Order: sequence, then structure tokens, then C-alpha cells
Amino acid sequence: MRNLKENKKIEKENMKVKNIKRAVIICSYILLVIAMLPMSVFATETTTATEPLVVINKLSTFIFGIIRAIGMILLGWGIVQIGLALKSHDPSQRANGFLTFAGGVIVTFAKEILTLITGG
Repeated sequence: MRNLKENKKIEKENMKVKNIKRAVIICSYILLVIAMLPMSVFATETTTATEPLVVINKLSTFIFGIIRAIGMILLGWGIVQIGLALKSHDPSQRANGFLTFAGGVIVTFAKEILTLITGG
């Protein structure tokens, strides 16, 4: 009986390790794609050296696009946490879910918030 419990515990730990490895691999692929995107964005149009503001505006748009994507991921993760907390009746997880959701909203609309603050 004891061996069965120990085997189940070891299996759960192995599954956690596999899930972490899978998450690390997925994140590394995402980071690779994000790292290669600026090359494709700036290689599409050729700008001369007299148009530095065009390049800066494109870079700004690209960076805020990445920030918006990260905010959307945080929004999704917050919704998942809230759903899991409601299922398991865990108030601390529910609070973390709402905080993640609120942070995702702020990150998603960071550009709009900055333009409201600066009045531009």
C-alpha cells in the first residue's frame, strides 16, 4: 500500500517536471519568434537615412504590439485562475486571479493609458 502511494507521488512529480519542460520549450520558441519579428518588420520597407522618425515610429508600434500581446496572455491567464479558484473555492487563488486579470487589462491598454496621461 505504501509503495503505491509513493509511486503515485513520484508520477505526479514526474508529470510536473514534464509540464515545466514543455512550458520552457514553448516559451523559448515564442521568444525566438519575437526576436526575429523586428527583422521582418523593418526589412519590408526600405527607408533612407533621412527618415529616422519613420523607423522610430515603426519600432514604437512594434514594441507596443508585443506589450499588448503579453497583456492579452495575462488577461487569459487571469481568467483561467479565476475559473479554477471558483471551482476549488480557494479565496487566495481567486484574489491572485483578479490581480492577474487587472494587471493584464493595464498592460493590454498601456499605450492608450500613456496617451491619456501625456495628452497626446
